[in-house]
Amino acid sequence: MRLIRGIQQLPAFPKGCVLSIGNFDGVHTGHRVVINKLAEKGKLLGLPVVLMVFEPQPLEFFLKDNAPSRLTRLREKIIHLQSVPVDDLVIVNFNQSFANLDPEYFIQEVLLKQLNIKYLVVGDDFHFGKARRGNFALLQESGKKQGFKVTDTASFLVKGTRVSSTQIRDALSNGDLVKAELMLGRPYSVCGKVVHGEQLGRQIGFPTANIQLLRKNTAIEGVFAVTMTGIGTQSIAGVANVGTRPTVNGGTRVVLETHLFDFNQDIYGQQVEVHFLYKIRSEKRFQSLDDLKRQIQLDTAQAKTLLRYTNS
Repeated sequence: MRLIRGIQQLPAFPKGCVLSIGNFDGVHTGHRVVINKLAEKGKLLGLPVVLMVFEPQPLEFFLKDNAPSRLTRLREKIIHLQSVPVDDLVIVNFNQSFANLDPEYFIQEVLLKQLNIKYLVVGDDFHFGKARRGNFALLQESGKKQGFKVTDTASFLVKGTRVSSTQIRDALSNGDLVKAELMLGRPYSVCGKVVHGEQLGRQIGFPTANIQLLRKNTAIEGVFAVTMTGIGTQSIAGVANVGTRPTVNGGTRVVLETHLFDFNQDIYGQQVEVHFLYKIRSEKRFQSLDDLKRQIQLDTAQAKTLLRYTNS
């Protein structure tokens, strides 16, 4: 999969392409159905399959810290998209200049002149351009005049529920990891670099790998039974806390700390992935570090029981 950063960097598509535009946050089962169908169309027409995503995501640009929590950072999104049939991923810098483009200009100059689209798939609620004037109807009208076909991303259901990033966020917020996994097609996970922390966990007998989240906010909070991958070929069991550590400093910055069972390697600087399998409890404030230590012992025992059952 080729990465194209910015519409100014678009290569020529002399024969055209098939395209889908969206956030693809989470790269969930619904996204995969859309991409696979797009790839079938691309194969039929003999054209490359192109996805266009936005960075930051539009709501992050407009709502800042009040934007919905993101399921996947760009790096994670790219990793997941490598497992589906996509030839080119166009990453558009979503800024005020891009938001102010007239929708007709976007269609004519970007979709037609630069991408030379022949087939376009977007959500029927898709809006774009200045004052959000661009919509599905405008794209269909333009397609009839300019010779490209526009179709919508049909709903994909899992157990009667429409799969969407919003539904997955809600499931994670409610601690329903099973529902989230069904819609994602995999356990929810977070990728990041292991960084130095304050070493408090080590002081109370539970050393942790601290993961850079690089998110404005997170889809989950609390204590979880997890596994970690990215360290050789191993999948390492552990217990993780996602939150603001109210007992330690009560700050607002969310951190991910993972205590790995029977593990003592130096993994600072490594890129790892933490897979969330069971929620044990929500984060809470304890009166003392001794109380926190006793609770971590209980959390660890419960996580080991849950993960032993999974691996049995």
